[in-house]
Amino acid sequence: MTASRIAKFLPALLALGFLATASAFAQTAPTPSPTPSVAAPPAPTMTLKPAPPASPTPAPSSTATPSAAPTPSPQPPPDHSSAAPASNAVDLVARPAAYTEGKTSHEEVFAAIQNSLAAIRAEMDKANLKPAGRPLAVFLEADDENFRYRAEIPLDAAPAGQTQLSPNVKIGQTPVAKAMRFEHRGAYDDIDATYEALTAYLDEKGIDAQDVFVEEYLNDVKTSDDPNLQVDIYVLLK
Repeated sequence: MTASRIAKFLPALLALGFLATASAFAQTAPTPSPTPSVAAPPAPTMTLKPAPPASPTPAPSSTATPSAAPTPSPQPPPDHSSAAPASNAVDLVARPAAYTEGKTSHEEVFAAIQNSLAAIRAEMDKANLKPAGRPLAVFLEADDENFRYRAEIPLDAAPAGQTQLSPNVKIGQTPVAKAMRFEHRGAYDDIDATYEALTAYLDEKGIDAQDVFVEEYLNDVKTSDDPNLQVDIYVLLK
C-alpha cells in the first residue's frame, strides 16, 4: 500500500460504522500486378502475402474467390486499475453488523482486514449467526504509516440483548449515507490506482465527498496479489 492512496483521504476519516482499444487489422489495398509484357508474360514468383494480388485479366480456367473480410482483434478486458472506475450513486442503509476495529500499516492492510473478518466469522459461528451481506472494511483514520479500520459483517438481525459477541467483536450497524460506488477489479496490491482514478473523477465532476470510504469485498481471495479480487468502493457524500 503506497502513500498515493492517502493523498485524498489523509484527513482524519470519520467512523460512520461502514464505499482498448480494439486494434483492427490494417487493411492495405492490394497492389495490381504489373501489366504483362507484350513480348512474353512475366515469370511466376513466390509471395509471402496472405493471397496473391489479382491479375488484371484472369486466366479463363481460374475461378475468382472473394477474399475474406479482416477479422477485428478481440477486445482486451477492461483494466480498472489504470482507467477511471465504473461508478454510480447509491443510498447506504443501516443494517446490523458484527464488527471489530484494528490498526495496521499500509503494506499489511489486506492481511489485517482478512484476519479481522476471520475473527468475526469465528464468533458468529459460536453464536449461530448468519451473514446477511458481503464483508466490509470502513477506514476510520490514516496517517503516513498506518490505517485504523473497522471490519464488519452484516447480520439479518442483531442478537437480542447483546452488544458484543466477545471483548473484541461488537454489535453495531453499517453506515448510512448517500455515496458514490466505484469498482475495483484486480489485485488488492493495485487498488491505489483505482483510488487515484476515482479521486480524479470526483474532482472533475465537482462532487463534494467526505473523507470516508468503505470497501465491500464481493468475493473471497487469499492473497493481495490475486487478480480475481472484486471490490466495490463507496465514497460517502456530503
